[in-house]
Amino acid sequence: MITESIPASGAPRLSSVTCLSTAGLHRVAYREWGDPDNPDVVVCVHGLTRTSDDFNTLAMALSDRFRVVCPDVVGRGRSSWLRDPMLYGVPLYTADMTTLMARLGVDNVRWVGTSMGGLIGMTLAAMEGSPIRQLVLNDVGAVLSGAALARIGTYVGALIEFDSRAQALVAMREIFAGFGPHTEAQWQQLTEPMLRQIDGSERVRLHYDPAIAEPFRKAYPAQPPEGGAYPDIHLWPIYDAISCPTLVLRGAQSDLLDADVLREMSLRGPMALTREFSGVGHAPTLMSAEQVSVVRTFLENHSLS
Repeated sequence: MITESIPASGAPRLSSVTCLSTAGLHRVAYREWGDPDNPDVVVCVHGLTRTSDDFNTLAMALSDRFRVVCPDVVGRGRSSWLRDPMLYGVPLYTADMTTLMARLGVDNVRWVGTSMGGLIGMTLAAMEGSPIRQLVLNDVGAVLSGAALARIGTYVGALIEFDSRAQALVAMREIFAGFGPHTEAQWQQLTEPMLRQIDGSERVRLHYDPAIAEPFRKAYPAQPPEGGAYPDIHLWPIYDAISCPTLVLRGAQSDLLDADVLREMSLRGPMALTREFSGVGHAPTLMSAEQVSVVRTFLENHSLS
């Protein structure tokens, strides 16, 4: 049996919604902060191997003004694992988030998405009649670096179980070094929710279904194509279809979102506002006072000032 620990103090409300795929039903868990009757909702969606816990700091900071909902994308955290691993991908995630928004009982939402969560947000925001009224893309954009995706593919599903919590924490800090400098307490907040104890032993495993790697590895196998590099993925048609106010955040050392792409995103499509954070790679964790302030100001004012 795998067990998890949920903080006893300051914990958000925990709930879930049942979603449908071609393989049957599955459960998407979510955490909710702020007044449950507040119609002004912010949905925060995490990256490929992360969980809703990543947004604890941001959610608490926003909860006096907004109702903040942070789901665990299927296959991660407290959500179900899929019977068919090839369904793990943006199309199903987008459908699940649509079901979640229907559960929330609101006509529109503000969206904050980190990496994969940003791709889901872009997809929804580009659709006709989209419920997204504001969009924050955190270190993801209209072009995805093939080299960065190949790097991500080296650890997704590969490093799953560890002999001890200490060993796991060291490995997690190496994998997510791109997050940049954080205090020891912040690193604990970023890593502890990712671990699950195995059968009461000292051994731990990561929270997610290792099968989320299968569709990823199909697209990015261990051996690169002839020529030695994976091509970048261009998503300009999706980005150009977005019309809501958009903010794009970038770690100044990011290998997933190129600085030139960021500049072009400010000139076409929704003509996004942009902000870079020094000393950070992929991706800003939205935990520092500066990063939280930028997001809050945009959500409140549709601007950065």
